[in-house]
Amino acid sequence: MAKGIELQDASVLMKGNRFHNMSFAPLSLCMLRSVKDFDLANDTTLCPLERNALSDFYDSAKGAEWTDGSLWLDEYASYCDWKGVTCEKNQVTHLNLINNGLSGRLSDSIGHLTLIEVMDLSDNDIKGSIPTQIGLLSKLTYLRLSYNAFTGAAPEGLGELTQMKLLQLQSNRLTELPNIPELDESLYSSSTFVTDCGVPSAFDEPLECDNCTMCCEYHSTVFAEME
Repeated sequence: MAKGIELQDASVLMKGNRFHNMSFAPLSLCMLRSVKDFDLANDTTLCPLERNALSDFYDSAKGAEWTDGSLWLDEYASYCDWKGVTCEKNQVTHLNLINNGLSGRLSDSIGHLTLIEVMDLSDNDIKGSIPTQIGLLSKLTYLRLSYNAFTGAAPEGLGELTQMKLLQLQSNRLTELPNIPELDESLYSSSTFVTDCGVPSAFDEPLECDNCTMCCEYHSTVFAEME
């Protein structure tokens, strides 16, 4: 006897049913990983947008290779219990995966974590550009993307995150920064806003950063920005 029913390329139709004691639909149904179609995939109660966004993030950052990916992509576990994820009322508020073997790229889907306040992905090996969608995260107060391999210009939207209290982008390969307003140093002092704006630089020209509180030089030497 078969242990389960093979659903590959099947269509799962469940509209009109009443669901009892079911918080979320199985992740593979919502992400259409194991089926051709699921008629409730757009039901945000059964298939939360944030769980889908985190799943995309996991795939883009090569989650299968992470040091610790506890419960990530579990069919039934709440995404709020996934390693590094903290929620309030099923809304993601913190994503903390410091030094956890992330690589690949940072998914555009990160922009769906609309209530996130703290994101720390530092000390990994994430490549490519920082997605413009990060500028949609208007609740962000703390963002550390330092010590990765991001390239290109940082998105303009970073300068519009008015709740930001700490921003650290050093030790990447960023070539340009947007105009980011001066950040309040009362909480984090000289660590408030750090980039690769020091001299000597790993670039032909160091990054221009008028409001940085600390600059990193080549080989990661740091110094406080002078008035």
